[in-house]
Amino acid sequence: QRILRLAEMCRKLETEEEKVLPFYPSSLVEGEQRDAQRVFEETPTEPLAQAMRDYVGLERFWQRFNKAKLEEKALEQERAALRWRNRQLRALLQQYMEGISISQEVLVEPNPL
Repeated sequence: QRILRLAEMCRKLETEEEKVLPFYPSSLVEGEQRDAQRVFEETPTEPLAQAMRDYVGLERFWQRFNKAKLEEKALEQERAALRWRNRQLRALLQQYMEGISISQEVLVEPNPL
């Protein structure tokens, strides 16, 4: 019941694109797709692989979960890059401000101007 409630809540947060196109394009080339389909159609021999067959219905969930994780990682990298750029800009601004103002600290240090 909890999973169903969460799924309903997530459905409300889906974008229009996700509602209309629930399937994500594959990044595999045609030959890799055929190989993957062939492996998927084979009868599994390992117990874990057999148990996974029972959860094929969760494939859409895992697609969305993986997409969200990828977006999260991309946003983390972008945030780190923005932090680095912000530090650079702050250092440049500080250098500029020191160059245009006169204080005891500035008189002691070499003036960039």
